[in-house]
Amino acid sequence: MSSSVSARDALRSVATAPSLLAVCIAFALTPAASLAATNNTEDTLVVEGTTGADANSSEEQDYSVKTTAAGTKMNMAQRDIPQSVSIVSQQRMEDQQLQTLGDVMDNTLGISKSTSDSDRSLYYSRGFQIDNYMIDGIPTYFESRWNLGDALSDTALFERVEVVRGANGLMTGAGNPSAAINMVRKHATSREFKGDLSAEYGSWNKERYVADLQSPLTEDGNVRARIVAGYQNNDSWLDRYNSEKTFFSGILDTDLGETTSLSAGYEYQRIDVNNPTWGGLPRWNTDGSKKHYDRAHSTAPDWAYNDKEFNKVFMTLKQRFAETWQATLNATHTEAKFDSKTMYLDALVNKDTGMLVGPYSNYGPGYDYIGGTGWNTGKRKVDALDLFADGGYDLFGRQHNLMVGTSYSKQTNRYFNTWANVFPDELGSFYDYDGNFPETNWGEQTVAQDDTKHMKSLYAATRISLADPLHLILGARYTNWRVDTLTYSMEKNHTTPYAGLVYDIDDNWSAYASYTSIFQPQEYRDSTGKYLAPITGNNYEVGLKSDWMNSRLTTTLSVFRIEQDNVAQSTGQIISGSTDIAYKGVNGTVSKGVEFEINGALTDNWQMTFGATRYVAEDDAGNAVNPNLPRTTVKLFTSYRLPAVPELTVGGGVNWQNRVYSDIATPYGTWRSEQGSYALVDLFTRYQVTKNFSLQGNINNLLDKTYDTNVEGSIVYGEPRNVSVTASYKF
Repeated sequence: MSSSVSARDALRSVATAPSLLAVCIAFALTPAASLAATNNTEDTLVVEGTTGADANSSEEQDYSVKTTAAGTKMNMAQRDIPQSVSIVSQQRMEDQQLQTLGDVMDNTLGISKSTSDSDRSLYYSRGFQIDNYMIDGIPTYFESRWNLGDALSDTALFERVEVVRGANGLMTGAGNPSAAINMVRKHATSREFKGDLSAEYGSWNKERYVADLQSPLTEDGNVRARIVAGYQNNDSWLDRYNSEKTFFSGILDTDLGETTSLSAGYEYQRIDVNNPTWGGLPRWNTDGSKKHYDRAHSTAPDWAYNDKEFNKVFMTLKQRFAETWQATLNATHTEAKFDSKTMYLDALVNKDTGMLVGPYSNYGPGYDYIGGTGWNTGKRKVDALDLFADGGYDLFGRQHNLMVGTSYSKQTNRYFNTWANVFPDELGSFYDYDGNFPETNWGEQTVAQDDTKHMKSLYAATRISLADPLHLILGARYTNWRVDTLTYSMEKNHTTPYAGLVYDIDDNWSAYASYTSIFQPQEYRDSTGKYLAPITGNNYEVGLKSDWMNSRLTTTLSVFRIEQDNVAQSTGQIISGSTDIAYKGVNGTVSKGVEFEINGALTDNWQMTFGATRYVAEDDAGNAVNPNLPRTTVKLFTSYRLPAVPELTVGGGVNWQNRVYSDIATPYGTWRSEQGSYALVDLFTRYQVTKNFSLQGNINNLLDKTYDTNVEGSIVYGEPRNVSVTASYKF
């Protein structure tokens, strides 16, 4: 997008959003569709004309979630949260077959990705990388240099995924002003034995089996257990690729009394990949013309692998007291290990001979390498405690809410590697390459990174009822952040303020405004070798929200502005005495835009999620920030249960994004890589054969669109058309 596009242009590009919202809401509230056009506020008694069983059955199939603690840790309806929040429910994950966290983010409003190769993707929101991934509110700091496969986490283990867009310093302390992703684990909630068994078969020899069982362990049901276990094996559209995944979660939930509950569990995931790619396919010929490949073409040698293992233990203790108050203690220990041997090719192709030419060959002898092989191993450990209390209090004749807490986390990263250059005569003609390349005679691994990050926080927030329709949320988080490495230590303190104002226009509509600051430590160094100071800035957001049918349908229209200073920018120079690129801090980076989302039940039979986002991101000189990311995206998915044939549900969706580009330096000049706008269309249908047994079919990329997911470098094609059939038995 041109850097001359203004915020007014961005707003105009989605100016139809409010009218669409109004049409959808008006339809939802027709007599045939409406259950109750009432918001679930504190002083409203909601009476619905359905039996309890019918209501629960309908709401379990909703795409919306009535209340959440996302953003503030105070449980509220979404319209009471002064930030843009999206929640992907378990039902929607089942309908769309969103089986990994990456699948969820691909289909969530305002999130885009850049894919490095067959297994590694980075996700972005509002122009900036997402680096906060939380489980039950406890964050793990994510580094793009060592992508351990966090996005491959299996969603069979989670009840829902919550996404808070924009800066979220109140919850996480540090992080980019992009989004915070929170995965909410499944728990043993049933006091009777129940289960869900499924088997799926699909394209590229995919087979997947999942069992989700829960049962009371005592006669009164006060002690309950839940086990989720699964196995998946699949090939790929890429030649020679195979992935095998095993996952397990065991959770024990106990009511220790009328006011005390304890939950403890263990989670395990292992993902073994044979013949993964490291990077993609060479993009250009030496004459500047672009390459085109069969999507199955792979650069992976026969010996390549990438294995990951995750072990997590966790505990939650809750204590209710003083009628409206509850204290919560969360604790976790997680370990992520990986071991991989891979090869990348970073070169141009001689169109006549197929020989590869290295991008640095004009630097002189020794720089004519066309790629390399790497053996990387490592471990990431996280130990974290989070203690907070929340409840109500009375002041000046009104009831308010307060949340106060403290947290501590220690994250240790220790990674080793060894690598070797690959030269043109070793590979020969790329036209003849079929994965047959001798494995490197690996040298001894050396330490690539060894550091420990400590984060200590104190935080508090209160929701003050200023008047019946007006609520003010004030909060702050004090963070002490320290990193210790083999060669240096750095410590920073920061206080993150948070303020939000919500005005209830009527029973269904509310307007909001919010502000929070940005604090993001970084590990880039300047030309003298000194580490850059943290990124700081401000996040502003205003919006309009509504909910309908007792919060079964929600809408959000938000406008945001993000300002950042000291953002790292490459100088292109090497730091003296090292091989690292020197960076400088640049002030004045701004991202601004608008988002719209409608999500939930239009009727008992019709579920829909629809979202659109448009933003502009520029640096202080007016240059586009991350132009490889789409500025405009539209995401739609819907399901409809046919009233005439209630056993049959049909649905589908489309994800559309605009053109993206990136300017790449080569020995022959700077060339522009780009991917035009495109749409991906999906379909699904499910037939309820009996009360307990169902069959479901999914088609992804129905039109078999060919598209590139990595305009920053080599070509990485997206997933071609594929199909799957799933049989499920619930009891």
